[in-house]
Amino acid sequence: MSGRWPAAAVALVCALALMVLVVAAPEHLSAIDQGRAAQGALQMPPFGADGRGRPRWEYAAQGASVVALPALAAGLLVSAFSVLGGVVRAMGLERVDPMIQAAGEIVGALPRMVVILVVALVLPREWRGLMPLALTWALLSAPGAMDEAAAVAERLGGARFVEALRAHGYSAPRIFLVHIVGYNLRPVLVRQGAEVMSQVVFLEIALSYLAASRQDPSFTHSDSLVSWADILYLGYQALAFREPYGHAVVLGLGLLALVTVFASAVGRAARAR
Repeated sequence: MSGRWPAAAVALVCALALMVLVVAAPEHLSAIDQGRAAQGALQMPPFGADGRGRPRWEYAAQGASVVALPALAAGLLVSAFSVLGGVVRAMGLERVDPMIQAAGEIVGALPRMVVILVVALVLPREWRGLMPLALTWALLSAPGAMDEAAAVAERLGGARFVEALRAHGYSAPRIFLVHIVGYNLRPVLVRQGAEVMSQVVFLEIALSYLAASRQDPSFTHSDSLVSWADILYLGYQALAFREPYGHAVVLGLGLLALVTVFASAVGRAARAR
């Protein structure tokens, strides 16, 4: 994926695949059918069945529906903070910029996983879900994204760059939206947003896997839904205890690869010329 357009095509294909899973996600898993238990992909396409005969594609679809909206919200929030960091540095706001840097250093020094677990535990049961955890993760990730965007704006010349464009007769919306954000900050905004989206997906899998291994209720979704972590947990059982769930390993790793390739392709597609 050395070129921007091939990377954009790969990202689009991955996004469409994830969207298909989200749209096709059933509200509940199919009824138990022990006659199809642990069937492989050839006997029960496309992804086989679990130990109770339920189609594995339903696990993949429900897992995608669990992570899709929170991951997108977290990515957009980080991108918005990146815009703030870059614009403040470009405007040369000498009083505001140090305050933002100080706040970013404090937030950036917090241990992310500890904060996420604390938030997950203190939230009331009816408020628990992936969305508040995803937004918390985005807030913890924002300082790094803001620093990178501010560094890009500083390399442009900061306030001198803005004044030069004003001297050429450009309006403020064109300066900030087109030249600063669109032309120069875009690679940072898109890449940081895509990376946080993938991080939220892996965060959900980690928390759900922990709950599944302990047979506890999940912090990220209701009991009527399943996660991609359930697929990986079955894959672990297949490897550790020689259970007939080998196809779950392939599906679980394939879903992780899909998210990873999507984030990498989006970053490459948005990079500067």
